[in-house]
Amino acid sequence: MTTPAPQTPDEPTSDQAPSGVEPTDASPAQVSADAVGDAVSAVFRTALRDTLLLLGGLLVLGVGLGALLAGTAGVWGALMGVAIALVFSGTTIVAMARTARSTPTTTAAVVLGSWLVKIVLLGIVLAVLRNYEFYDRVVFAVVLLVGVIGSALLDYRAVDRGRIPYVTPKA
Repeated sequence: MTTPAPQTPDEPTSDQAPSGVEPTDASPAQVSADAVGDAVSAVFRTALRDTLLLLGGLLVLGVGLGALLAGTAGVWGALMGVAIALVFSGTTIVAMARTARSTPTTTAAVVLGSWLVKIVLLGIVLAVLRNYEFYDRVVFAVVLLVGVIGSALLDYRAVDRGRIPYVTPKA
């Protein structure tokens, strides 16, 4: 028969919290879910910040180059390209961040719904803009493509570098 090892005063018993740690009412699963939710939210904040920085730089560069290459029409093309890229890319990131603590089904429904609305609105905007000639279409297309593709790459980088735990430790 073995006897348990004597417990030193520094070791907590099963009824005590470790010294310096306040006991909480949250269950271990809740604490772990909150930690994962915080990590996911941090990834989306990083993606949104990087996208805003990209589109801010693209706005300055696009307007400058658009003015040099196509005058006022180039400026309008760059402004509209950045605006549409911001709406298209930004709403996806915001939708994901708002549903970070929801179920995967809810997140998928919100993201898919927002994507569908964006596609319909983009089609309407492009159909309306087709009839106007106050903007340079080449500048518009280049700025829009650089904005959307650049944002997608920055989203990928944020997720790839994000520190989201695969295993939630027991509290």
